[in-house]
Formats: sequence, structure tokens, C-alpha cells
Amino acid sequence: MSSLRLDRVDILSQASDSAEVGRVADAGRGVLQGEFAHLALGFLFLMAAWGLYVLLRPVNKNLALLFLVLNAVGVAIQGASMLGLVSALLQGDAASNMQAYSAAQLEGLAYLSINVYKAGWVTAQLFFGTWLFPLGYLVYRSGFLPRFLGVLLMLDGIGVLIWFLQALLLPDYRAISLPGVAVSFVAELGLALWLLVKGVKVVDSGAGLPGEKRDADPQAEGTRS
Repeated sequence: MSSLRLDRVDILSQASDSAEVGRVADAGRGVLQGEFAHLALGFLFLMAAWGLYVLLRPVNKNLALLFLVLNAVGVAIQGASMLGLVSALLQGDAASNMQAYSAAQLEGLAYLSINVYKAGWVTAQLFFGTWLFPLGYLVYRSGFLPRFLGVLLMLDGIGVLIWFLQALLLPDYRAISLPGVAVSFVAELGLALWLLVKGVKVVDSGAGLPGEKRDADPQAEGTRS
């Protein structure tokens, strides 16, 4: 998922001239359909994070809640950033009553809207990178998932943060982020495949904790004795 998001922002970063802005505006409905698809993917990504929260909550509830919140904030920012692209598309629509603006003004507004869109996507990566640290740590400490996956996920977080800084400070040096994209692909695909193919052993919380049963029902213990 991280590598797909990074590629998406790299494509948007190419919108730097009037011809490209015009191409985005002319795409119209196709671009909107693509953005609705990204909203759906964002929702599925959040549901996947919730599933990992349920799975890893017994390891450390606070850290599991932390990575779920970071993921949710990233998804929210990413979804909100799409309003900038919708604004750019509406500015080229005759039904939007933009005739009072000159062509140069409309082009400037389109630049502004697309830059807001790009900034939102880049900002979301900050949260999509930081959530991988508590996730990777919990995978490492879980005991039922391979430790090397936890290490890869934390390296994935470092790679996403390096890309985040590169996109902000050195946008012309995209090669800096390429190793991180490779780590993202291996780490996230590896975790997904392990859960799908190998799965994890789930222990019934009500079956294997006799000590907790005695603490929860002291009267019954006294009756037995």
C-alpha cells in the first residue's frame, strides 16, 4: 500500500505546467471515478488496520491503539486532500459559474487546488509512515508472527519518512526514496501473505486462563473447597 501511495504522489508532482493542468481538467469524470476508488481503498486500508489492532491488542493495548489512530488520521487527511482535486475539476465546469474569472485566474486557481491536493497526500504519508513503528514492534513482540516481519515493517516506516522528507526538501531527487519503496513492498506484502497463507493460532481467552477464572469467581472457589 505504501508503494502505491508514493507512486500516486510522484505522478501528481508532474503537474507543473498549464498543459498538465488542462489534462487533469479535461479528464473530468474519469479522474473523479479514480478518486472515489482511492476513497474505497482508504476505507479498506483502515479496516485492515482495525483487524491488525484486534489481532495485536493482547500484546500491548496502548501501542495497538496508537497505530490504529495514526492510520485513521492518515486516511482522513488523504481523503480530505481529494477535495482539492475536485475543486480543480469544478473550476473547468461551465455549470460552476466561473465565467467571471479570466483564463489566467482559473489556471492559477487550478494550480492552487492541485498543490493543496499534493500537499495533503504528502502529509498523509507522515502518518502512514509513523504507524508502522508501533505495528512493527508489536509484530516483533507478538510471538505468533515472524520477528523478521516486525523488523521489515519498522524499516518500512523509516523508508516512508525518508520519502516524506525527500518530497518536501528534495523533490527533484526521487532516487533517494526508491530503496524505501522496495522495503515497503516486501514488508507489507510479506505480512499480508503470511496472514493469508500461514495465519495465526488464536487462543480462546475463556478456555486457557484458570487463574483468571478463580479470581473472577472467588465464591465458586470457596464452595468447591
